Amino acid sequence: MGKRYADMNADERKAELKRLEAKLEEVRARGLKLNMTRGRPGSGQLDQVNDLITILSQEDHLSEDGSDCRNYGGLTGIPEIRRAFAEVLGIDAANLIVQDNSSLNIMYTLILHALTFGVPGGDAPWGQNPKRAFLCPAPGYDRHFAITEHLGFDLITVPMTATGPNMDMVEKLVAGNANIKGIWTVPVYSNPDGIVYSEETCRRLATMKTAAPDFRIIWDNAYVVHHLYPDQPELCGSVPEILALCAEAGHPDRVLQVASFSKVTFPGSAPACLAASKTNLDWYLGHIQFRTISPNKMMQLAHVRFLEKRGGIANVMRGHADVLRPRFEMVLKILRENLADSGLAEWHEPKGGYFISVNLRPGLAQATVNLAKQLGVAFTPAGATYPRNNDPSDSNIRLAPTLPTTDELKTAIEVFCLCVRYCALTEGNAK
Repeated sequence: MGKRYADMNADERKAELKRLEAKLEEVRARGLKLNMTRGRPGSGQLDQVNDLITILSQEDHLSEDGSDCRNYGGLTGIPEIRRAFAEVLGIDAANLIVQDNSSLNIMYTLILHALTFGVPGGDAPWGQNPKRAFLCPAPGYDRHFAITEHLGFDLITVPMTATGPNMDMVEKLVAGNANIKGIWTVPVYSNPDGIVYSEETCRRLATMKTAAPDFRIIWDNAYVVHHLYPDQPELCGSVPEILALCAEAGHPDRVLQVASFSKVTFPGSAPACLAASKTNLDWYLGHIQFRTISPNKMMQLAHVRFLEKRGGIANVMRGHADVLRPRFEMVLKILRENLADSGLAEWHEPKGGYFISVNLRPGLAQATVNLAKQLGVAFTPAGATYPRNNDPSDSNIRLAPTLPTTDELKTAIEVFCLCVRYCALTEGNAK
């Protein structure tokens, strides 16, 4: 890889810049049009689950309880799909309901209902508090932050650590400010860092004192089964079951957990679930009964049959891992070959999930993304992993290895590394 830029003299930097400019012109001449902006499954993953489309025959439309899945009714989801989600989350099926796509829809609805009606344990609807706020661990999921920003919350950034959100800061904030109504969390393979919360972090979230009696943890378990390596389910098993943890701590209504099969089967078509205390589930069902009569039970039944045919969700996810693992390993290899020990970048090496999070030297992210876009490679916008798209250090970039072909992915990451090195010499960051 050569010398660190910080150790180069003026002539060496000039030669390096000339080399990089030549490479940039080569890339520009290729006319690339590559999209690395979001964590969408690639065609290789989608092809693996195609039999979901035709798995139901015309005669197969009855749930095990005898209900006709073609008709109205069954607001909580059919028993079989509730059990499937319960197995994934390690809880009793009575503690969850299954809805349509997507978990994002459920989370938006939860916040909207809290604003309009309030939540159990609260004195008033959240919307009556003009100073309402939400904690946003960052780097984090941009769509989480967008929900609470769109609905008028003050967004309070909390730094992520290797074990989850900075709990010293979280505990101090929620204990002293009753306007803080909740926190966004992704406990397994966090977006984008791929961090798995420690048991201590989970216990502190469950037991901490909050000034707001109606404080809620949105526990987005989006990647709970999205392992890249065979031994990873054991690691993730160290994350305690959060509903039981909160109940033991005397806060049974504190957590609202969501998950979906969107990246297990077809995004946009897969069912999603809400797991919570009976009080919270009754509250949620009591409001959604006015906007819907039932979820798509035929799609729920199709998923049940599909999982039965494949021998369970673990088998399905092993197939996805076989597709994704080489992609993640290739991206990490290219990063190491081009940026290791450069002083320009550090990154996490996730064992699951959908992203690789790269932290560039402060001040480089926006310039890198802009240059890559000029070369025909679109990455997640710089700052997107922070509330209000404001990364104070302008350093974090989320890489999404799942959608492009292998050749496209290789090209995109090589271009990324080229842009990082070029921007470090030309944007006032060659320190």
